[in-house]
Amino acid sequence: MTKRIAAIVPAYNEETAIEAVVTGINEIAKSEQLAIDVVVVNDCSKDRTAMVIAGLPCIALNLPINLGIGGAVQTGFKYALQNGYDYAIQVDGDGQHPASEIPKIVKAAVDNSFDVVIGSRFISNEGFQSSTIRRVGISYFKWLNRLLLGIIVNDSTSGFRLINREVLKVVAEYYPDEYPEPEAIVVYSLKNFKIGEVAVTMKERQGGVSSIGTFASIYYMLKVTLAIIFTFTRMKFRK
Repeated sequence: MTKRIAAIVPAYNEETAIEAVVTGINEIAKSEQLAIDVVVVNDCSKDRTAMVIAGLPCIALNLPINLGIGGAVQTGFKYALQNGYDYAIQVDGDGQHPASEIPKIVKAAVDNSFDVVIGSRFISNEGFQSSTIRRVGISYFKWLNRLLLGIIVNDSTSGFRLINREVLKVVAEYYPDEYPEPEAIVVYSLKNFKIGEVAVTMKERQGGVSSIGTFASIYYMLKVTLAIIFTFTRMKFRK
């Protein structure tokens, strides 16, 4: 049976990049014969994102208020669960995640029975590698995951990831809001989901503005560390 996949694309002020993102996903779905529906979650953008996606071959979900990246992605996950998709794959709306890498991530999930598959920049170290300070932060989270969870995740901040229907049931109820990717790994691990990584090549963002600048990176690391520890403690030791 063909697996139905929802490509969840969170978008905030991505009018310059979103058309290419949607087009790329649809083209790879056709060429690889994958049953992918593109679901763009417009997080109350202030630019023309809503107008652009209205004319694209995608499912457009326009949020009336800005929920942030976690809320936008969770909206897509809820849609995927309610509409019977087997998998949901998160793809950034800024063009960093090449659609050509999607079949590799899907194949890893199917072949290895992974519940979660993360597309990692830091296995083959090809393509755009992010800034030096962000790479330091990612290495730190790798160490923290190993310390708390006993697992190694090379690219825990990657938003290029796929989850199956069992995971969808969990994230539809709870999904971290502000910086969800590193914290969600704690949730997945403590729920005993099987997590895998595959090497992918990413690009620099093709539009929009990053929510995490150089001077915000240290604050990001501190805040995410607290969130990870809180989530770990709450889930690990609750009665």
